[in-house]
Amino acid sequence: MIVLSAEDVRRAVPMRAAIDAVRDGFRELAAGNFVLPPRQIFGDGAVLVMSAYHSPTGTAVVKKIGIALDQVPAIRATVVWTGDGEQLVAEGSSITTLRTGAVVGVATDLLAAADAARLTVIGTGAQSADQVRAVLAVRPITEVTVTGRSADRAAALAQTLAAEFPDVGFTPTTDLDASIATPDIICCATSSSTPLFTADALPERVHVNAIGAFRPTMRELPRDLFTNSTVVVDQREAALEESGEIIDAVTSGTLTEPDLIELGPALTNPPHPHGRTVFKSVGVGCQDWSIAAALAHAQTS
Repeated sequence: MIVLSAEDVRRAVPMRAAIDAVRDGFRELAAGNFVLPPRQIFGDGAVLVMSAYHSPTGTAVVKKIGIALDQVPAIRATVVWTGDGEQLVAEGSSITTLRTGAVVGVATDLLAAADAARLTVIGTGAQSADQVRAVLAVRPITEVTVTGRSADRAAALAQTLAAEFPDVGFTPTTDLDASIATPDIICCATSSSTPLFTADALPERVHVNAIGAFRPTMRELPRDLFTNSTVVVDQREAALEESGEIIDAVTSGTLTEPDLIELGPALTNPPHPHGRTVFKSVGVGCQDWSIAAALAHAQTS
C-alpha cells in the first residue's frame, strides 16, 4: 500500500498536470467509460462518499469527505485508489481542492475570453487558492482581486498568492460590488446560502465559475444570471440534484434541463457564446479518479 500526504500530492501533480488529467477524465466520462454511483450524503451533507470506476482500466477510486463549515479546514477527506493489484491511499483534502481547481481550469480554458487578464475570486477559504492557480494556468491574468468578508483573511490569501506569482498583481478587498464590476473572470468559492450578487452588477461579458454551493439549500449565483448566459455544468444529473442555484433556475423556468451543457461533451463540441458564460460544478467522482490515477502513475514513473 502506498500512503501519500498532502505534500506528496502537490509534488506529484502540479496544477497544470491536474488540469490535463481532469480534462482527459471528462472526455472519458463523455465517452461512457465511467461507472459513477450516486454520491452518498449523510447528516445533511456533513459526510459524503463518492466513488468512480473506470471500465477500460479496471481501476477505481473511493473518497470519504467530512465537512464542517465552522472549522478550519472545513473539508477533511481520504482517497483510496485501486488498480493493477496496487492500492494507494492519499490525503483527500488536497486532492479535493486540486481537482476542483483543475475542473475550473478546464472550464475556464473552454469558455473564458482568450485575452482575459483580470480575475476576481470571491471567498478566502481552502478552495480559493487553487481556483486562482487554475485560472492563472490557462489565461494571461495580470490582476487578481481577492474578495472576502474578512479584510485580514483576504490580505493573507493575497500575500500568499503574490509570493507564488510575483508577476501578477494581487489586491485584497472586502468591497464585493467594486470587485465584480470589471473583471473578465469571476470565481465563487463560498458557502453562501443566498446569491452573492445580481447579474446587473457584472460586466456584459464575463465568465463566472461557481464551486462553493454543493447542497440544494446553498446558492452563490443569482437566478437572473442564467437568463442570457451559456451554462455549462460538470454533470447534468449531479447539478439537478445538488446545486441550489441550478435547481432554483430550473424550478422557476429560468432554465430548462436541455439548457445545461455538460462539460465532457462540450470539450469535443464547444459552445459558441456571445455574452456571459457560467460554469457550475458540484464535483463528480471522475475528477478524483483523474487525480488519483495521475498520482498512481507518478509513483511508477
